Amino acid sequence: MSARIRLKKFGTKKRPFYRIVVMDKREPRDGRTIDELGFYHPIEAEEAQLSFDVEKARTWLRKGALPSDTVRKLFNKKGFYAGDLAEG
Repeated sequence: MSARIRLKKFGTKKRPFYRIVVMDKREPRDGRTIDELGFYHPIEAEEAQLSFDVEKARTWLRKGALPSDTVRKLFNKKGFYAGDLAEG
């Protein structure tokens, strides 16, 4: 099984919010998840909200889960450099 850390979409039309989840890469976007790491609300009154469990993310990266491009950008935005952990 090859796990990916990616976004799972929730919300209504024009008001999306996402959960940062670990899933099998063959699952559809809104399919079954293995673990939930946090959330991302891109549409907020002032600024987008982003929160995730750093320890869970580190654990899954060490196990070999690869973040999607979008999740990698979100991790970098919070100062959590996923690329460094995945390699070492």
